[in-house]
Amino acid sequence: MTKPLSVGVAGLGTVGAGVLTLLRDNAATVAARAGRPIAVTAVSARDRTRDRGVSIAGLRWYDDAAALANDPGVDVVVETIGGTEGPAADLVRAALAAGKPVVTANKALLAIHGAELAATAEAKGVALCFEAAVAGGIPAIKALREGLAANDLTRVMGILNGTCNYILTQMRERGIEFAQALTEAQKLGYAEADPSFDVDGIDAAHKLAILAALAFGRPVDFAGVHVEGIRSVSALDIKLAEELGYRIKLLGIARRTDAGIETRMHPCMIPVSHPIARVDGVFNAVVAEGDFVGRVVLEGRGAGAGPTASAVVADLIDIARGRTTPVWGVASAALSHAPSLPMSQRVGAYYLRLMVVDRPGVIADVTAALRDNAISLESMLQRGRAPGEAVPVVVTTHDCEESQMRAAIARIEALEAVVEKPAMIRIEAL
Repeated sequence: MTKPLSVGVAGLGTVGAGVLTLLRDNAATVAARAGRPIAVTAVSARDRTRDRGVSIAGLRWYDDAAALANDPGVDVVVETIGGTEGPAADLVRAALAAGKPVVTANKALLAIHGAELAATAEAKGVALCFEAAVAGGIPAIKALREGLAANDLTRVMGILNGTCNYILTQMRERGIEFAQALTEAQKLGYAEADPSFDVDGIDAAHKLAILAALAFGRPVDFAGVHVEGIRSVSALDIKLAEELGYRIKLLGIARRTDAGIETRMHPCMIPVSHPIARVDGVFNAVVAEGDFVGRVVLEGRGAGAGPTASAVVADLIDIARGRTTPVWGVASAALSHAPSLPMSQRVGAYYLRLMVVDRPGVIADVTAALRDNAISLESMLQRGRAPGEAVPVVVTTHDCEESQMRAAIARIEALEAVVEKPAMIRIEAL
């Protein structure tokens, strides 16, 4: 009988416990596809007594996660601890240094330390696999790195955080504000008690940094990603966007240009006709555009025990079969060093919503601020008349540079008749 692949799992939360469950429930299927059995033989977690819904009886236990890497009976280390420093980073570094393949679901670790870890893996000749780190059960990593390997990719983008997508969907469908939608998402378990990592766009930006590295064959560069969250999106903006033929999504966009690589994570208005506009609730989606394949759209559940464990075990099957690929798709010597472009150079259309006191001359002042910054209007919409009171005025523009728009907004915001900070959302021509 072929020797089983022995796996050590560090971190027995939702994902780690899901990996144990999947390997046991689908043992025959996994063994057939891997060419040999895959079995967890050692684990590490903070609390040995906690009930995780899956038995750990008979498994070797390590209080120190990094010690798992040096267990001679462990062939592959699976890291599902999370975090950019501490036990997760120590474990991955120790496993790679010991010449053992690593499978991780840790997008933050890869976004921050991915260049270093990839170099170590290459030097040691071992696999560093991370299908579970981006979009859960959606095979986005394999699609970009292997399935689309023959293409020059020009753009990759996606809805990469289910919490934000759920909140924006609820705001659109029910007309509720962000705070209420967030509270309800927390009660349902879709959002953490401290939701900052999700709603401020950081989680999704980690994933975008990884996708950009894969799509364009360059070292991961999280510092080069422009990051905004969804706290400032209002129910009114979502309603007005619908009237204009758009939907608002938190979208990550990585685009290759002659000048460099653009990577940005922020709320976008996208045409309702685009496939990604119809991805709602907790679902994720990844869109890639290649010169020969055209547009490819992948959609599915981006989190949870089942989808994420599915991605982890897919990587284990590859390792069992001896299938390896360079971490970022090409060897380090062939990596591109194209620069990351600043957000100020983004060129596109914009949506502005202003709350202004309804009195003569206000619109002229607003249009003058836009005109003086070389911004051309596409449309203007004023909702209702209430002399002496604040009313919403909506402006959409033709393409201009982000720096121009920022300058115009600063001037508009200083106008006496503008009673609150203008709402600005970028329109994406997808």
